[in-house]
Amino acid sequence: MKLSEEQLQLLREPHLAYVATVNRDGSPQVTPVWVDTDGEAILFNTARGRLKCRNLERDPRVSITVVDAANPESRTLIARGRAVLTEEGALMHIDLLSRKYDHKPWAVVPGQTCVIVRVIPERMTAAE
Repeated sequence: MKLSEEQLQLLREPHLAYVATVNRDGSPQVTPVWVDTDGEAILFNTARGRLKCRNLERDPRVSITVVDAANPESRTLIARGRAVLTEEGALMHIDLLSRKYDHKPWAVVPGQTCVIVRVIPERMTAAE
C-alpha cells in the first residue's frame, strides 16, 4: 500500500511510534521507537541482539502505530507489514533520527551493530 502525503508528513515529524513484534512464544512485544520514512516505507532503527531485532529476524511480521499526541483523532497511522533489516547506512540513519528527536548527534555505542528496519505497509487502518 502507498503512504498518503498526510501519513508521510506524520512520519517526518518527531512523533514516537510503537512497534509490535511477535515473541518466540507467540505473545506480542511492543517497543516505542523513533521513526521516519524514505517516501515509500516506514523506517526505524534497532541494534543486533535486541529483542525486537531477534523477533524480526525470526518472524518479519510487524505492526507500527504513530500518533500525533496533539491531534490523536485525526493524525494516527496504524500499519502492518513485513520488516526487511539492513546494516547498510544504519549508523547514519540512527544519527539522523537522534538529531530529529534529541537535537544532537548519536552517541555511538562500542560493539553495537545498528540495523535499519524498513517496513512497506501491507495493510493500514484508521484509529478505532
